[in-house]
Amino acid sequence: MSKLTALTQYHLNQCIELSLSSANQGQLPQHIPLLANPDRAHEFAVQVRFINEQMFSEPINEQTLVGGVEDCRFPLMSLIKPFTLLYRLQQLGEEQVLHLIDVQSSEYPFNSLAQLELDQGKPRNPMINSGAIALAALLPGQTVSERCDHFCQWLNQLSGSHLTLDQPMLASVESLPNPINRAIAHLLKQAGHIDSIETALDTYQRICCFSGTVDDLAKLGLLLARPHARLKPTHQRMVNAVMLTCGLYEDSPRYAVQIGLPMKSGVSGGLLAIVPGEGAIACYSPPLDRAGNSVRGIA
Repeated sequence: MSKLTALTQYHLNQCIELSLSSANQGQLPQHIPLLANPDRAHEFAVQVRFINEQMFSEPINEQTLVGGVEDCRFPLMSLIKPFTLLYRLQQLGEEQVLHLIDVQSSEYPFNSLAQLELDQGKPRNPMINSGAIALAALLPGQTVSERCDHFCQWLNQLSGSHLTLDQPMLASVESLPNPINRAIAHLLKQAGHIDSIETALDTYQRICCFSGTVDDLAKLGLLLARPHARLKPTHQRMVNAVMLTCGLYEDSPRYAVQIGLPMKSGVSGGLLAIVPGEGAIACYSPPLDRAGNSVRGIA
């Protein structure tokens, strides 16, 4: 019997208790005002969803160990990146996507301009900002809103999730300039990977603000955990492989050895792990480590 299918609610509760000891080790991100709200530091939810739809979930509050999963709604942020890759693979095929973006891990932070410069304008992988911005620029549609709506509908229809665009979060993201992402987009345009800097950045910011719960995130995870009639197995395997080697930024190689699962984090505190053939583990806990990964989610 595998580790995931042997899991019980009791064991999950034990894991949650142990992870709470890391509560003070992380920091909230400061570059997005709504994500810097100190009240978020105590939010924590996790769901383990198996491929047969059985699930264990335990919403908790740091003090009381009670709460509701439905109350812990959060923007996906970088958790959208594996699914942007999956979406474009389905539409363009592997050859076209790999012509645009590499699949090598990076030792630099997720928003590194230096990495893109070293690679002469070709994004190192789709799990960092340069790769995700390049893919976002190619989403089909006449307008930014149309592109993002189609992508969100595709995800919801395939997974059964209920993602929505978090308009207040989008306004918060847009309220402060992000010169690093803009510089990345300029370099991508110079390299011929995007046509419009504004369209690329607007699209990227919107899809990062798709919002859901750990229930929605776990359902998305099942798209990569089991066969799906509308997804090519080669595309699922490719996304899982890139998540394993690149999904936790510069810490990816270490956790690939230590944990050994395809994983992806988001600056909002979400964390998704795929157990191919068995299920998905979705966590939400906002305090982050130095690389931008959820401290308690990793624990």
